[in-house]
Amino acid sequence: MNSQTLSEQAVALHRSGRLAEAERLYLQVLADKPDDFTARHLLGVLRAQAGRMSEALADINAALAIRPDDAEALLNHANVLKSLNRLAEALADFDRALALRPGWSQAENNRGTVLQAMGRYEEALAAYDRALAAAPGNVEALNNRGSVLQDLRRPGEALAAYDQALRLAPQFATAFNNRGSALLDLKRFVDALFCFDRALALRPGDPQVLNNRGNALQGLLRYDEAVAMYDQALVLSPGYAEALNNRGNALQQLKRHDEALASFDLALASKPEAFAGAAIAALNLCDWTRCAEISAQMAQRIGNGETISPWTLLAYSDDEMLQRQAAANVIAARFPSLPPPLAMAPYKHDKIRLAYISSDKAHHPVATQVVQLIERHDRTRFDVIGIGTNQDDGSAQRRRLVAAFDTFIDAHDRSAAAVAQQLKQMEVDVLVDLNGHTRGDNFDILSHRPAPVQATWLGYAGTTAAPFVDYLIADRVVAPNPQAFSETIASLPMCFFPSDTSRSIGTVPTRAEAQLPEDGFVFCCFNNNFKITASVFATWLRLLAALPGSVLWLKQAGDKAKANLRQAAQAQEVDPARLIFAKPAPLDVHLARHRLADLFLDTHPYNAHATACDALWAGLPVVTRRGGAFAARVSTSLLTAAGLPELIAESAEEYETLALALARDPARLKACREKLAAGSLLFDTPRLARDLETLYREMLSSPARA
Repeated sequence: MNSQTLSEQAVALHRSGRLAEAERLYLQVLADKPDDFTARHLLGVLRAQAGRMSEALADINAALAIRPDDAEALLNHANVLKSLNRLAEALADFDRALALRPGWSQAENNRGTVLQAMGRYEEALAAYDRALAAAPGNVEALNNRGSVLQDLRRPGEALAAYDQALRLAPQFATAFNNRGSALLDLKRFVDALFCFDRALALRPGDPQVLNNRGNALQGLLRYDEAVAMYDQALVLSPGYAEALNNRGNALQQLKRHDEALASFDLALASKPEAFAGAAIAALNLCDWTRCAEISAQMAQRIGNGETISPWTLLAYSDDEMLQRQAAANVIAARFPSLPPPLAMAPYKHDKIRLAYISSDKAHHPVATQVVQLIERHDRTRFDVIGIGTNQDDGSAQRRRLVAAFDTFIDAHDRSAAAVAQQLKQMEVDVLVDLNGHTRGDNFDILSHRPAPVQATWLGYAGTTAAPFVDYLIADRVVAPNPQAFSETIASLPMCFFPSDTSRSIGTVPTRAEAQLPEDGFVFCCFNNNFKITASVFATWLRLLAALPGSVLWLKQAGDKAKANLRQAAQAQEVDPARLIFAKPAPLDVHLARHRLADLFLDTHPYNAHATACDALWAGLPVVTRRGGAFAARVSTSLLTAAGLPELIAESAEEYETLALALARDPARLKACREKLAAGSLLFDTPRLARDLETLYREMLSSPARA
């Protein structure tokens, strides 16, 4: 049989998918005729299809040595180079192929994928557009166009591209998966779930689709189902780092922190983002050995540009410049480019249109803190608008907060662009973000700059490092160093922290009902246990050791965290039974039971915030240590406004000495309680409302930053 016939048979076998037989025949042809371009080229293509990229590259190189200007060979050579992550070389080959065959849709499409992998998204989009101009029915290019539009944070346009691809190819599983991903970006979680189900019907057992389906379930707050979905993905792909990381996030929401930490640790090898998840899981577990390992890596990782949750960092470090760098890393990674601003020039309204946006308009501390202030705004000068980006939880706090606004927008299932456009149409003058770098943040909306003045307040104690946030509302105690903030500091004359003074304090239970000893001093800290660090807890244990009969009253924690705390007490020769964990209780009961304690002990570097405010409102003195950053200085601000600067320590040693001195001096503590009972500026909500309104007018008098 001659070489020509063998070659034709090889090509036929290749096209029918019988790769092993085709390879054998290509090799026979080449044994007889080593310079056969077609056999050498197609052998390389076949080996690339089989995943044998090094061999494929050698074969196609040999083919190009025979015909250096063959466009098909250059295309396939570039494809192999891309698979080997040799992106610059691949791009050069695609350029050569297109020089030989201008307007070649496949080459433009594949070139776009290389540019996209290199992070050159605008150039990739242009390449896909050229591919589609040459071949409007190129469904791969339509799908890829959608993908790069998502990279450019334009999910609405991405959705349109996927829809067009699916009209042409209704069984295109990848497009269904990607369409679901765009819907996740748009927070249309139910619609996304439908897309992932369609993708799985077409391509059962695809780990990526299962992972994405888990993400949709997380968006719907169905965390148990999400974990089950990630588990399915991991059975099929055991080392799938994305699914491991997402599984960890869902487990965190279920407060299964030990399982979450294990999941994050498995993801860490190939997904650096899992480091931040591991960091918060270790804190929640009071696993201080693991926390120390994580803490030792924080500064270097952030310095290298890794994206580590700024909120998590607050519990590890009070280095405010490190906090600014962490926030800047997150913003830079999330917004490689910004959409055109919707509003820059100030409006001229008879009343200032003031909007507050938050994903915490529910049963949440932020809602409790801010509601009375919203009610007290001067309606003769302000129209007050609320935007809730979370689902309605049906709580009384949500109902009261919604009623407090003149207009309320439920935006939980709407795209960022749509919400921003509505705020622009409403001509909002000042938009105040109550989230910052916390879960469910609103940066996607703020990035469109729907208002000429944008500020952040309350929810996150630190800088956003976002170029589209103009002001950070604070006070001189918490934010004395402007260099630590990307925003202009809008400083209130008194404490920045609001409180709801209409909260009732219930009947005080007995100590026996609270499982406290009838006698003995009660130290208390109702902070979440992720704020309790090894050094702070060691201080508390020394206080217990120095004061016989005293106990430490803590917020209820998970079993593993409680075991770790008790083990730490045992190691310091303090009876673990002296640690008492308060059961969950309604707010009025919780406030009342503060009166059973003698002294609230603050945490460092992440202070008590709402928790300290609760204690002071209930009449319980708080001892704190002034730290180096915003989150480490909030209790200092609260105590200053409450007229109790004598409860502020300047060092860890002074904090311990002060707490012990107070515990041994009942008269001194009584005097502190009497000051709290007499009232203070800390709980003057009408004054805070007027001070804020003055700030808003001052913000409007200055142009927004470019």
